[in-house]
Amino acid sequence: MMQTNASRRDLARGIAALGFGLTAGAGLAAAPAAQAQAQAQGSGAATAAVKAAYDKYKGLQEGKNADYIPALAKVPSNYFGIALATPKGELATAGDIEPTFSIQSISKVFTLALVFSELGEDFVENDIGVDATGQVFNSITAVEQYRGKEINPLVNPGAIATTGLVKGTPDEVWKKILALHSDFAGRQLSVDEEVYKSEADTNQRNRAIGALMWAYERFKSDPAVATDIYTRQCAIAVNAKDLGNMAATLANGGKNPITKKQVIDPKHVSRLLAVMATAGLYDDSGKWLFHTGLPAKSGVGGGLIAVSPGKFGVGTFAPPLDAAGNSVRGQKAIIDISNALGGNPYEAKPT
Repeated sequence: MMQTNASRRDLARGIAALGFGLTAGAGLAAAPAAQAQAQAQGSGAATAAVKAAYDKYKGLQEGKNADYIPALAKVPSNYFGIALATPKGELATAGDIEPTFSIQSISKVFTLALVFSELGEDFVENDIGVDATGQVFNSITAVEQYRGKEINPLVNPGAIATTGLVKGTPDEVWKKILALHSDFAGRQLSVDEEVYKSEADTNQRNRAIGALMWAYERFKSDPAVATDIYTRQCAIAVNAKDLGNMAATLANGGKNPITKKQVIDPKHVSRLLAVMATAGLYDDSGKWLFHTGLPAKSGVGGGLIAVSPGKFGVGTFAPPLDAAGNSVRGQKAIIDISNALGGNPYEAKPT
């Protein structure tokens, strides 16, 4: 395996070896022996990029934990983990990849995937909308302005409505949501009950938003129940490795690269990534796309996922957030990793 201070030439050779392959080595899941020689170079490229980003930003002190949800303010702010996974199921990691935290708004992506599967993309586009609102993620003004339409599924009004559109009894809805998140992660997930209670005790604004979206007939189920299920989905506990696998499943056309399960129909993935690209990082979504080209989604619990379609998915955990509500260390790490590995799908070299 290459050393983590690999030369630029070695990194380029590693990326080219398998059209961006990663492989077995320190920080990587084991690969088949028959591919070991070719993959050894790719493993060094990824491992070097992930380790370099971790070492560069692990001491960064910018940002602060979300404190409007009391439980989030108590999470140690020095946590920092990175997990990068490929469609081949290889994994490069660094830092705090095992501690769990609440997924928060990253969950919106996966519940939207469920509604795409049940009701179709056209229904979501016409009933909720897919454009960015241009207003804050929990804006009531935006709901009033558009009468509940043109409300992106990745901001709170659209997300609560999306949860309210999942078919079934409340118990059935919750089981489907949790099962799909678990399928994306490749393991059985559960709820952080402390975070759920903390959010449920302080989510008066979301309850008002849910009632308003229901009044505008964006969904038919009980708005109080929909908001509660939405609150519970945001409290699903994940770790950085889970997020890396979830992002890699999107990078792999909806097929989990670890379990090999086809989690969602591949036809839905490009639409999910499009919504992530336009609205995944709250008010800074445009800035993020400008600098990276990567569809991404953040959560105020400190998580962040980004997807380079066909190449890799990456998940990070670092609780301190910037003014827009996005993980400071996570953004910087992913930018460096993507730049090192050629992840920007908009970059094309002339022939």
